Amino acid sequence: QVQLVESGGGLVQPGGSLRLSCAASGSIFSIYAMGWYRQAPGKQRELVAAITRGSGANTNYADSVKGRFTISRDNAKNTVYLQMNSLKPEETAVYYCNADVLTIATLRNDYWGQGTQVTVSS
Repeated sequence: QVQLVESGGGLVQPGGSLRLSCAASGSIFSIYAMGWYRQAPGKQRELVAAITRGSGANTNYADSVKGRFTISRDNAKNTVYLQMNSLKPEETAVYYCNADVLTIATLRNDYWGQGTQVTVSS
């Protein structure tokens, strides 16, 4: 089994910054793409940012966060990060980590974390 545990959420003022972390553990052989999604009340879950594996890892961002958010990963720690700067009130949401994992049993599945609340408010 594989677990994803997010941390780093909280309350921040508009214009402030937060850094989210997501650590994967369990029967992991390899992790392919990792990403962050968010879901605000009454809205659908949306992709915020994603990153592929490898030294030349490709990144993908939602248009609304380009230039303000940065996704990165530490493959040795099976961890993905999301640095969020210049946060806006409308970005208040539960942020979820996602990982495309190949397990030791050679099963490939998509896994989700439990989510971490980010509240942007003065």
